[in-house]
Formats: sequence, structure tokens, C-alpha cells
Amino acid sequence: MKILILGADGYLGWSMAASLSEDNHELILVDNYSKRKYMKELNRTPLCKMPLVTTRIKILKRLNKNISFYEIDCMSYKKMKSIIKKHKPDAIIHFAELPSAPFSMLNNKYGWDTLHNNLQSTFNLLHCIKDIVPDCHIIKLGTMGEYGTPNIDIEEGWINIRHKNRKDKFLFPRQGSSLYHMSKIMDTDLIWFYVRNYGLNVTDLMQGPVYGIYYDDKHKNDELVPTFTYDDIFGTVLNRFIVQAVVGTPLTVYGSGSQTRGYINVVDTIKCIKLTLENKPKNGELAIYNQFTEQFTVNELANLVKKSLARIDIFAKIKKVSNPRIEKEKHYYNAKHSNIKKLGLKPLKLDKNIIIDIAEYVSRHKNNINTKIIQPRVNW
Repeated sequence: MKILILGADGYLGWSMAASLSEDNHELILVDNYSKRKYMKELNRTPLCKMPLVTTRIKILKRLNKNISFYEIDCMSYKKMKSIIKKHKPDAIIHFAELPSAPFSMLNNKYGWDTLHNNLQSTFNLLHCIKDIVPDCHIIKLGTMGEYGTPNIDIEEGWINIRHKNRKDKFLFPRQGSSLYHMSKIMDTDLIWFYVRNYGLNVTDLMQGPVYGIYYDDKHKNDELVPTFTYDDIFGTVLNRFIVQAVVGTPLTVYGSGSQTRGYINVVDTIKCIKLTLENKPKNGELAIYNQFTEQFTVNELANLVKKSLARIDIFAKIKKVSNPRIEKEKHYYNAKHSNIKKLGLKPLKLDKNIIIDIAEYVSRHKNNINTKIIQPRVNW
């Protein structure tokens, strides 16, 4: 296939590119390095400073010569149109969005930057596909955070409603907890508008928080790991806990720690997207999958990290801190996630060995850890 990856420098974008390069697809990679720029602006650093895609792509080309890279901003309609018109891809994987709830809530500027970037990028993509390659399969990364924590079971994207002896099918109600999540909700509405009006075919993946280092659990190659963040703005909870344990600071649990979410290993993220590449929706169809493999409370994650790392003589402590976020801490949470399994996903469940693997990678770069950027500073 001819596959365009938007946001190829990111945690998931790079992992996806590395994995697909092994499958002999023609890959067109796009990024404008905006996350790197914002991290520098906010004095946040990843565990390891990774080379730019222009340098790292040389590693991928050992496996697959048919890979190209463009440093462009997806908010530029003209530039996106030129890339799509030139390559006419069979599928586009859309990661080109600012991915942080705390970043979006930091101030007016970063809130608007999140909304502007995410909506403009998605709008440009949809409009280009409509006009140039309407049969192209768009795979869009959404988030389970779009749904919030309703007091009913969370269905996979859609809900059937019966009202006054009539029935219809609607997008499942959404209630984001940050401007980042709100941008994702608006993405979904925008996608559904273009699908039903112009007959596009789109897969929207409602993904839970991701953890992990390697895109493949069998070939653990440090040359190909993505940028690993652990700070208060761009880090995800499990990766952050492991960094805290390695450096000897307490694992900071926000509030009561009862908050429940669906989590997924980066290995399974890649598997899920590959499965959706093989299962293209019909034109005029929006396929939605809840992309996570297990549900945990924050307390459960912290305790699992503590018990797992004791096996390699890392003795973590857990500390509860005031919750910097406006969110329900005690709530009902039961999200359906069977559709991706029906396509063939065999989930990689979180266990002690996976946590130890991540901790060993972090330990190799322990001297790079900046403990001053871990504690939460963004409150809303």
C-alpha cells in the first residue's frame, strides 16, 4: 500500500513508521516538529533526545528504500494538498495533533493552539481527500477521553436510541475533560459530517492512555524507540510512574487514585492500526473502535509498578497529591472494546515483565532524568 503518516515524529507516529517499514509499503512521512518546539518552549525534555526524522529515516531505509519525508505543517491546506495530490495515498494515518490535556489547559495561548492545530489539520485532511482521493482510507487517532465518565456503559462509538416510539442511531454522547479532549470531540463530529455528506471512509480509534517503549515485543531495538516523555505536561501516567520509581521519587497519584481508564501497550496500538488498514470501511461509513485492552484505576497501576520493580531491587513509594484536574475521582466506568478483538487482536496484557522492561530502558538513561519537571504544575 501507499501510506501517508501525519505526525510521524511523535511517540505513536514514529513507532508506526518503524513497524510499517518492515512490511514493504511505500511510506510518506510528514511532521513539522511542533511538539519538539513546544517542549523546548516549556523547558520540558524527553528521556533521550532523538535525532530528527531526516536523520532517523536512514535506519528505516535499511529495511525499506521506499520512504520519503516532508517537513510541513498540516495546518497549511496548500502544503497538505500538494502532498496528497502528488502521492495519492491508499491510506492516511492521522497523528498530526497536539496530544496533551495539561498543555491545552495551561493558558489561553496553548488552549487555542491545541484547538486550532487539531481542527485545522483534520479539516484540511478531510477536504483534500474529498477533492483528490475520495476512496482513500483515513485512520484517525481519537481518544477514550472523548466519552468522559458517564454513568452508563460506554459503547463503541455509537448508541441506539428509542424515543417516543421512534428509534435512531447516534454518535455516543461525549463530554471531554480538557480542551484537548474537546478538540478530539469536534474532530469526530467533523469526520462524521464529511463521511455522511461526501461518502468518505474513515476509521476513528478511541484510544486509551498508552505505555511502553518498543513497537514490537519480539524485536527490542533501542535504535528505533520513539521519543519517551515523562514530564507533567506530555508524559503518560504509567511511563511517568516508572521514571519516578527508577529515580527514587514517590509515585504521585492524583487525588484518591480511583480514576479508572482503559490502557494499551504501544505494541497493541500498532497491531490495531495494522488491523484497521486491512479492514477498510465502505464508502460512507465511519468505523469507530474503542482501542484499549485493560481497565485500571490509578491506584492499581501504582501498586503494580511498586510490586513489579521490587523484583529488580527498585523499591518505590506511593504518594497521593492534590488532584490538579477537574475530574470525577469515584465513578462508574465500563467501556466496551470487543470490535478490535473481532478483527483479530490478541491483546498484550500488562504484567511485571513489561514494567521491568520499561524500567530497564529508563535505568540505562537514568542520568538524563530531570526530577524538576515531573510534579504537576498545570491546574484546572
